[in-house]
Amino acid sequence: MRHVITLFVLSFAALAASAQTSVTTKRVGYVVYGASGPRNHLEQALLDGLREQGYVEGRNLVVERVYAEGSAEQLRLGVGAFASKKLDAIVTTCSPSTNAAKQVTSVSGTPVVMAVVTDPVGQGLVASLAHPGGNITGRSSQVEDTLPKMLELFSAALPKGERIAVLHNTNNPVHPRLWQELERVGSTRNITLVRIDVAGPQDFPAAFDTIARAHLGALFLLPDDNMTMNSRGRLLELVKKNRLPTFFGVREFVVDGGLMSYGENYAASYRSAATHLGKVLAGAMPATLPVEQPTRFEFVINRSAAKELGIAIPKDLLLRADEVIE
Repeated sequence: MRHVITLFVLSFAALAASAQTSVTTKRVGYVVYGASGPRNHLEQALLDGLREQGYVEGRNLVVERVYAEGSAEQLRLGVGAFASKKLDAIVTTCSPSTNAAKQVTSVSGTPVVMAVVTDPVGQGLVASLAHPGGNITGRSSQVEDTLPKMLELFSAALPKGERIAVLHNTNNPVHPRLWQELERVGSTRNITLVRIDVAGPQDFPAAFDTIARAHLGALFLLPDDNMTMNSRGRLLELVKKNRLPTFFGVREFVVDGGLMSYGENYAASYRSAATHLGKVLAGAMPATLPVEQPTRFEFVINRSAAKELGIAIPKDLLLRADEVIE
Protein backbone atom coordinates (compact mmCIF):
# COMPACT_ATOMS: atom_id res chain seq x y z
CA MET A 1 0.00 0.00 0.00
CA ARG A 2 2.88 2.34 0.87
CA HIS A 3 4.35 1.79 -2.62
CA VAL A 4 1.02 2.63 -4.23
CA ILE A 5 0.78 5.87 -2.26
CA THR A 6 4.39 6.77 -3.17
CA LEU A 7 3.73 6.18 -6.85
CA PHE A 8 0.58 8.28 -6.64
CA VAL A 9 2.48 11.17 -5.00
CA LEU A 10 5.26 10.98 -7.59
CA SER A 11 2.77 10.92 -10.45
CA PHE A 12 0.93 13.91 -9.03
CA ALA A 13 4.21 15.82 -8.64
CA ALA A 14 5.13 15.06 -12.25
CA LEU A 15 1.76 16.28 -13.47
CA ALA A 16 2.08 19.44 -11.39
CA ALA A 17 5.56 20.12 -12.78
CA SER A 18 4.30 19.54 -16.30
CA ALA A 19 1.39 21.93 -15.76
CA GLN A 20 3.71 24.56 -14.31
CA THR A 21 6.08 24.30 -17.31
CA SER A 22 3.12 24.68 -19.65
CA VAL A 23 1.93 27.78 -17.85
CA THR A 24 5.33 29.49 -17.66
CA THR A 25 6.41 28.88 -21.26
CA LYS A 26 6.50 32.19 -23.15
CA ARG A 27 6.07 32.77 -26.88
CA VAL A 28 8.05 35.65 -28.39
CA GLY A 29 8.12 37.00 -31.94
CA TYR A 30 11.46 38.20 -33.36
CA VAL A 31 11.47 40.44 -36.43
CA VAL A 32 14.43 41.24 -38.69
CA TYR A 33 13.90 43.41 -41.75
CA GLY A 34 16.98 41.94 -43.40
CA ALA A 35 18.56 38.47 -43.51
CA SER A 36 19.55 36.28 -40.60
CA GLY A 37 23.23 35.64 -41.43
CA PRO A 38 24.79 39.09 -40.88
CA ARG A 39 22.90 39.52 -37.61
CA ASN A 40 23.22 36.05 -36.07
CA HIS A 41 25.52 37.37 -33.34
CA LEU A 42 22.89 39.93 -32.33
CA GLU A 43 20.15 37.32 -32.08
CA GLN A 44 22.51 35.18 -30.00
CA ALA A 45 23.18 38.16 -27.70
CA LEU A 46 19.42 38.50 -27.18
CA LEU A 47 19.04 34.78 -26.43
CA ASP A 48 22.00 34.92 -24.03
CA GLY A 49 20.38 37.83 -22.24
CA LEU A 50 17.08 35.97 -22.02
CA ARG A 51 18.88 32.97 -20.56
CA GLU A 52 20.14 35.25 -17.80
CA GLN A 53 16.49 36.21 -17.19
CA GLY A 54 15.56 32.54 -16.85
CA TYR A 55 14.10 32.01 -20.33
CA VAL A 56 15.70 29.27 -22.44
CA GLU A 57 14.55 28.46 -25.95
CA GLY A 58 13.33 24.88 -26.16
CA ARG A 59 12.66 24.73 -22.44
CA ASN A 60 10.31 27.54 -21.43
CA LEU A 61 10.67 29.87 -24.42
CA VAL A 62 9.33 29.62 -27.97
CA VAL A 63 10.69 32.11 -30.53
CA GLU A 64 8.75 32.79 -33.75
CA ARG A 65 11.19 34.35 -36.23
CA VAL A 66 10.60 36.58 -39.27
CA TYR A 67 13.47 37.46 -41.64
CA ALA A 68 12.07 39.78 -44.31
CA GLU A 69 15.23 39.75 -46.48
CA GLY A 70 14.87 43.51 -47.04
CA SER A 71 11.39 43.18 -48.55
CA ALA A 72 8.68 45.48 -47.22
CA GLU A 73 6.05 43.02 -48.46
CA GLN A 74 7.69 40.07 -46.68
CA LEU A 75 7.94 42.19 -43.54
CA ARG A 76 4.23 43.06 -43.69
CA LEU A 77 3.18 39.45 -44.28
CA GLY A 78 5.58 38.00 -41.72
CA VAL A 79 4.61 40.34 -38.92
CA GLY A 80 0.95 40.05 -39.93
CA ALA A 81 1.14 36.31 -39.28
CA PHE A 82 2.01 37.05 -35.65
CA ALA A 83 -1.60 38.13 -35.06
CA SER A 84 -2.78 34.52 -34.96
CA LYS A 85 0.05 33.15 -32.82
CA LYS A 86 -1.00 34.54 -29.40
CA LEU A 87 2.46 35.86 -28.58
CA ASP A 88 3.46 37.20 -25.18
CA ALA A 89 5.71 39.85 -26.79
CA ILE A 90 7.39 40.86 -30.05
CA VAL A 91 11.03 41.96 -30.35
CA THR A 92 11.78 44.40 -33.18
CA THR A 93 15.23 45.25 -34.52
CA CYS A 94 14.84 48.47 -36.52
CA SER A 95 12.41 51.28 -37.40
CA PRO A 96 10.54 49.44 -40.22
CA SER A 97 10.03 46.30 -38.14
CA THR A 98 8.80 48.37 -35.17
CA ASN A 99 6.36 50.31 -37.32
CA ALA A 100 5.06 47.03 -38.78
CA ALA A 101 4.65 45.53 -35.31
CA LYS A 102 2.85 48.65 -34.09
CA GLN A 103 0.24 48.28 -36.83
CA VAL A 104 -0.28 44.56 -36.17
CA THR A 105 -0.64 45.03 -32.39
CA SER A 106 -2.83 48.16 -32.49
CA VAL A 107 -5.88 46.08 -31.51
CA SER A 108 -4.38 43.18 -29.54
CA GLY A 109 -2.02 45.35 -27.49
CA THR A 110 0.69 42.65 -27.59
CA PRO A 111 3.81 44.16 -25.98
CA VAL A 112 6.56 45.22 -28.39
CA VAL A 113 10.18 45.53 -27.22
CA MET A 114 12.59 47.50 -29.45
CA ALA A 115 16.18 46.24 -29.52
CA VAL A 116 17.70 49.32 -31.23
CA VAL A 117 15.54 52.04 -32.82
CA THR A 118 16.40 55.66 -33.63
CA ASP A 119 14.19 58.45 -32.27
CA PRO A 120 11.08 56.42 -31.37
CA VAL A 121 9.45 59.61 -30.07
CA GLY A 122 9.99 61.52 -33.32
CA GLN A 123 8.68 58.53 -35.27
CA GLY A 124 5.52 58.43 -33.15
CA LEU A 125 6.27 54.98 -31.77
CA VAL A 126 6.16 56.10 -28.13
CA ALA A 127 4.81 59.21 -26.39
CA SER A 128 8.08 59.83 -24.54
CA LEU A 129 11.11 57.88 -23.42
CA ALA A 130 10.16 58.15 -19.74
CA HIS A 131 6.49 57.32 -20.29
CA PRO A 132 6.01 55.34 -23.55
CA GLY A 133 2.25 55.34 -23.04
CA GLY A 134 1.33 52.44 -25.35
CA ASN A 135 2.36 48.85 -25.93
CA ILE A 136 5.91 49.65 -27.12
CA THR A 137 9.06 50.03 -25.02
CA GLY A 138 12.69 48.87 -25.21
CA ARG A 139 15.85 50.68 -26.28
CA SER A 140 16.41 53.82 -28.29
CA SER A 141 19.71 54.59 -30.00
CA GLN A 142 21.27 58.05 -29.84
CA VAL A 143 22.71 58.28 -33.33
CA GLU A 144 21.54 61.86 -33.84
CA ASP A 145 23.51 62.89 -30.76
CA THR A 146 26.62 61.02 -31.89
CA LEU A 147 26.79 62.45 -35.43
CA PRO A 148 28.95 65.46 -34.43
CA LYS A 149 31.45 63.18 -32.68
CA MET A 150 31.49 60.80 -35.64
CA LEU A 151 32.25 63.59 -38.10
CA GLU A 152 34.88 65.07 -35.78
CA LEU A 153 36.73 61.75 -35.50
CA PHE A 154 36.55 61.04 -39.23
CA SER A 155 37.70 64.48 -40.37
CA ALA A 156 40.68 64.24 -37.99
CA ALA A 157 41.94 61.24 -39.97
CA LEU A 158 41.49 62.86 -43.41
CA PRO A 159 43.47 65.51 -45.29
CA LYS A 160 42.17 69.00 -44.56
CA GLY A 161 39.48 70.05 -47.03
CA GLU A 162 38.66 66.51 -48.14
CA ARG A 163 35.12 66.26 -49.49
CA ILE A 164 33.05 63.44 -48.03
CA ALA A 165 30.30 61.39 -49.69
CA VAL A 166 27.41 60.41 -47.40
CA LEU A 167 25.53 57.20 -48.20
CA HIS A 168 21.82 57.87 -47.65
CA ASN A 169 19.22 55.09 -47.82
CA THR A 170 16.04 56.56 -49.34
CA ASN A 171 14.00 53.70 -47.84
CA ASN A 172 15.18 54.34 -44.30
CA PRO A 173 12.60 56.49 -42.45
CA VAL A 174 15.21 58.07 -40.15
CA HIS A 175 17.91 58.84 -42.72
CA PRO A 176 16.43 62.15 -43.93
CA ARG A 177 16.56 63.42 -40.33
CA LEU A 178 20.09 62.12 -39.83
CA TRP A 179 21.24 63.68 -43.11
CA GLN A 180 19.84 67.08 -42.12
CA GLU A 181 21.65 66.94 -38.79
CA LEU A 182 24.93 65.78 -40.34
CA GLU A 183 24.73 68.46 -43.03
CA ARG A 184 24.19 71.09 -40.32
CA VAL A 185 27.22 69.84 -38.38
CA GLY A 186 29.33 69.78 -41.54
CA SER A 187 28.44 73.38 -42.42
CA THR A 188 29.47 74.62 -38.96
CA ARG A 189 32.87 72.95 -39.41
CA ASN A 190 33.43 73.90 -43.05
CA ILE A 191 33.30 70.26 -44.13
CA THR A 192 31.82 69.58 -47.57
CA LEU A 193 29.35 66.70 -47.53
CA VAL A 194 27.71 65.29 -50.67
CA ARG A 195 24.63 63.08 -50.27
CA ILE A 196 24.61 59.89 -52.34
CA ASP A 197 21.17 58.25 -52.49
CA VAL A 198 20.67 54.49 -52.66
CA ALA A 199 17.50 52.44 -52.35
CA GLY A 200 19.18 49.05 -51.96
CA PRO A 201 22.36 47.02 -52.61
CA GLN A 202 21.62 47.08 -56.34
CA ASP A 203 22.47 50.80 -56.29
CA PHE A 204 25.92 50.40 -54.71
CA PRO A 205 27.97 50.15 -57.95
CA ALA A 206 26.36 53.29 -59.40
CA ALA A 207 26.86 55.11 -56.11
CA PHE A 208 30.58 54.36 -56.08
CA ASP A 209 30.84 55.42 -59.74
CA THR A 210 29.25 58.74 -58.78
CA ILE A 211 31.68 59.15 -55.89
CA ALA A 212 34.63 58.51 -58.22
CA ARG A 213 33.40 60.91 -60.93
CA ALA A 214 32.82 63.64 -58.35
CA HIS A 215 36.33 63.08 -56.93
CA LEU A 216 35.01 62.62 -53.40
CA GLY A 217 37.84 61.43 -51.19
CA ALA A 218 36.00 59.64 -48.39
CA LEU A 219 32.70 57.99 -47.50
CA PHE A 220 30.46 58.30 -44.45
CA LEU A 221 27.70 55.73 -43.91
CA LEU A 222 24.66 57.14 -42.14
CA PRO A 223 24.10 54.85 -39.16
CA ASP A 224 21.11 52.81 -37.99
CA ASP A 225 20.53 51.16 -41.34
CA ASN A 226 19.45 47.55 -41.63
CA MET A 227 20.12 47.46 -45.36
CA THR A 228 23.80 48.43 -45.17
CA MET A 229 24.30 46.26 -42.09
CA ASN A 230 23.05 43.22 -43.95
CA SER A 231 25.08 44.14 -47.07
CA ARG A 232 28.31 44.97 -45.28
CA GLY A 233 30.31 42.32 -47.14
CA ARG A 234 29.42 43.80 -50.53
CA LEU A 235 29.96 47.34 -49.27
CA LEU A 236 33.40 46.56 -47.91
CA GLU A 237 34.39 44.96 -51.22
CA LEU A 238 33.53 48.20 -53.03
CA VAL A 239 35.21 50.34 -50.39
CA LYS A 240 38.46 48.37 -50.76
CA LYS A 241 38.24 48.24 -54.55
CA ASN A 242 37.86 52.03 -54.70
CA ARG A 243 40.41 52.61 -51.91
CA LEU A 244 37.92 54.86 -50.14
CA PRO A 245 38.39 55.77 -46.45
CA THR A 246 35.01 55.06 -44.87
CA PHE A 247 33.45 55.78 -41.49
CA PHE A 248 30.77 53.54 -40.02
CA GLY A 249 28.29 53.66 -37.14
CA VAL A 250 28.85 50.11 -35.88
CA ARG A 251 31.97 48.13 -35.07
CA GLU A 252 30.99 45.11 -37.19
CA PHE A 253 32.15 46.91 -40.36
CA VAL A 254 35.56 47.67 -38.85
CA VAL A 255 36.02 44.13 -37.54
CA ASP A 256 35.36 42.94 -41.10
CA GLY A 257 37.98 45.29 -42.59
CA GLY A 258 36.53 48.81 -42.56
CA LEU A 259 38.52 51.83 -41.38
CA MET A 260 36.76 53.46 -38.40
CA SER A 261 33.52 53.42 -36.45
CA TYR A 262 31.89 55.16 -33.53
CA GLY A 263 28.65 54.08 -31.90
CA GLU A 264 26.96 51.82 -29.41
CA ASN A 265 27.83 48.15 -29.21
CA TYR A 266 24.80 46.50 -30.81
CA ALA A 267 25.42 43.11 -29.19
CA ALA A 268 25.45 44.75 -25.75
CA SER A 269 22.26 46.63 -26.63
CA TYR A 270 20.49 43.41 -27.66
CA ARG A 271 21.54 41.82 -24.41
CA SER A 272 20.12 44.80 -22.52
CA ALA A 273 16.92 44.56 -24.56
CA ALA A 274 16.57 41.03 -23.19
CA THR A 275 16.42 42.50 -19.68
CA HIS A 276 13.61 44.78 -20.83
CA LEU A 277 11.87 41.81 -22.43
CA GLY A 278 12.24 39.80 -19.24
CA LYS A 279 10.39 42.50 -17.31
CA VAL A 280 7.60 42.51 -19.86
CA LEU A 281 7.28 38.72 -19.79
CA ALA A 282 7.08 38.94 -15.99
CA GLY A 283 4.10 41.27 -16.28
CA ALA A 284 5.49 44.82 -16.52
CA MET A 285 3.37 47.17 -18.63
CA PRO A 286 5.20 48.71 -21.64
CA ALA A 287 3.24 51.93 -21.16
CA THR A 288 5.02 52.63 -17.88
CA LEU A 289 8.36 50.92 -18.58
CA PRO A 290 10.80 53.67 -19.65
CA VAL A 291 12.68 53.36 -22.93
CA GLU A 292 16.40 53.04 -22.24
CA GLN A 293 19.25 54.73 -24.08
CA PRO A 294 22.85 53.56 -24.48
CA THR A 295 25.35 55.07 -22.07
CA ARG A 296 28.55 53.82 -23.68
CA PHE A 297 29.88 54.33 -27.19
CA GLU A 298 32.91 52.70 -28.81
CA PHE A 299 35.50 54.24 -31.11
CA VAL A 300 37.16 51.48 -33.14
CA ILE A 301 40.04 51.83 -35.63
CA ASN A 302 41.34 49.18 -38.00
CA ARG A 303 45.02 49.98 -38.40
CA SER A 304 45.53 47.36 -41.10
CA ALA A 305 42.80 48.99 -43.19
CA ALA A 306 44.48 52.37 -42.70
CA LYS A 307 47.81 50.98 -43.95
CA GLU A 308 46.14 49.50 -47.04
CA LEU A 309 44.63 52.92 -47.78
CA GLY A 310 47.92 54.69 -47.15
CA ILE A 311 46.46 56.67 -44.26
CA ALA A 312 48.59 57.57 -41.26
CA ILE A 313 46.19 57.71 -38.31
CA PRO A 314 47.26 60.54 -35.95
CA LYS A 315 48.70 59.28 -32.66
CA ASP A 316 46.22 61.24 -30.56
CA LEU A 317 43.37 59.62 -32.48
CA LEU A 318 44.78 56.15 -31.79
CA LEU A 319 45.00 57.01 -28.10
CA ARG A 320 41.33 58.03 -28.08
CA ALA A 321 40.23 54.70 -29.58
CA ASP A 322 38.53 52.10 -27.40
CA GLU A 323 39.92 49.40 -29.65
CA VAL A 324 42.63 49.33 -32.32
CA ILE A 325 42.50 46.34 -34.64
CA GLU A 326 45.94 45.41 -35.97
